[in-house]
Amino acid sequence: MRDDPTLDDQIAPGDPVDRSDDTPSSVRSAALRAAGAYAHLLTRGPARARIALATGVLCCLGLTAVAQGARDGSADAAPAAAPSALAERAEADPASRSLERVPASAPASPTRAADPDTTTPAPKKTTRKPVDPAPVAGLDNAQMENAEAIVRTGRKMGMPRRALVIAVATAMQESNLYNVASGVLPESREYPHQGIGWDHDSVGLFQQRSSSGWGEVGELMDPEFATRQFLSALAQVPGWQQMRLTDAAQAVQISAYPEHYAKHEWRATKVVAACLEAGQ
Repeated sequence: MRDDPTLDDQIAPGDPVDRSDDTPSSVRSAALRAAGAYAHLLTRGPARARIALATGVLCCLGLTAVAQGARDGSADAAPAAAPSALAERAEADPASRSLERVPASAPASPTRAADPDTTTPAPKKTTRKPVDPAPVAGLDNAQMENAEAIVRTGRKMGMPRRALVIAVATAMQESNLYNVASGVLPESREYPHQGIGWDHDSVGLFQQRSSSGWGEVGELMDPEFATRQFLSALAQVPGWQQMRLTDAAQAVQISAYPEHYAKHEWRATKVVAACLEAGQ
């Protein structure tokens, strides 16, 4: 309130608030003096002097206005620089735009090892359907089918490739890869067969003898059963994996011609490879 009983002027909402005049006193004094001199010259003095002095007064007033404008401009310009500075800080690391952003509402969870006891079923393995390979190494269809039976049985038993090669080479030597019945055993001819042999009571792909304990005649005429008997006996030979093929085969067969198995190794290797590639 002022000293007199009159109340201060009330500021209505929305009315501009006057700022205090911050113009330096020296500038204001010069302006007032110039204004007084200008008013005096308008009424007194020679015309040329009045014009010259009036021009000087106007220049002084102009400088005053410039000084006031510069002061006001500097005060108003300061906030305008802030957006530019913010923009500059935002562009300080443009490479970070290539980083993956994680929404604040869904923070990334720490990586954890898979639970081995999860109830999610494991994806089923897709196995290629086996096909009948074309005959290789000079075999016919019947011989190739018998070789497939040997390879398929050996794989079911979990035997390595080397054992499969030994088995096929042995069958090549013993029966020329045909399922042979015996001429001295009429019973053997009652089963599917691909020829007749006369080597005592030897039958089947491996010419195994029922009288020697290899199995019943009907069983030995089954290529799968005969193969299991041969590979089971091979697995019992100590160190067969490091033996020559002919020695490993002889350890099972006890043949009168132990070296004859060796000549079939390259053909047996090729046949086994073809069967395995076909998915047998």
